[in-house]
Amino acid sequence: MTDILMKKYHFIFDKTKKAKLLKKSFKKYRLYSISKCDVIVVGGGDGFMLRTIKKFYKIGKPFYGINCGTIGFLMNKFNNISLHKRINKTKIFSINPIEAKVLNFKRRISKMLAVNEISLLRQSKQTAILKLQVNKNNLIKKLICDGVLVSTPAGSTAYNLSVNGPILSLNSKKIVITPISPFRPRRWKGKLISDKSKVIIQNIEATKRPVSVVADNYEVRNIKKIEVKVNKKIKINLLFDRGISLMKKIKQEQRKKIN
Repeated sequence: MTDILMKKYHFIFDKTKKAKLLKKSFKKYRLYSISKCDVIVVGGGDGFMLRTIKKFYKIGKPFYGINCGTIGFLMNKFNNISLHKRINKTKIFSINPIEAKVLNFKRRISKMLAVNEISLLRQSKQTAILKLQVNKNNLIKKLICDGVLVSTPAGSTAYNLSVNGPILSLNSKKIVITPISPFRPRRWKGKLISDKSKVIIQNIEATKRPVSVVADNYEVRNIKKIEVKVNKKIKINLLFDRGISLMKKIKQEQRKKIN
């Protein structure tokens, strides 16, 4: 449970029908400014939650999500229980995002942040040819594939799982590199590495075989090289209802995968 009583809420809603209904039902609660609130309450799906987190994480307030989307892995259930009672019985889970330093064709450098994963994807009909390094040591000199992703534990049940990557426990202190449709080496399944590691991915034939990089839901195209690492200085606090924690959701997915 949270240590302090949280009564001041700032609400952010998606534009879906379900989110609009939630917004209407929450008119009874006072809306505080984002700087003066105790909690940022987000009504939407996982994608909307990710966008909201990245927009407001610097404010340092915890996020409480209410699922108005499909899966709602980062969210709590949509119900009519008093918001005040729910939030003050929640458990806080802190996660560190991963960040990427991106170099494109024009040698322009961008920085990207992701809660779930950073993924490289081919932009054309041709496969990508990538070189992978971990802390400047060669991991794969020539990976021919549709792409590759680097996932956090929190994101390991998302895109990473759909391309047969392993599900990571929140306290694993690991991140995972997972190939997307690898052609050569065909049987390479990816690599678990320490969350203190730096992953360097180079597009060997950048002009002929262009790739894009996607951080959760933000894309930069025509990538030549990226460097990916966990940013330990950023801590994002998510609130979950008692009995439906993020850790429990991950364990449920791990059991499903085994069965």
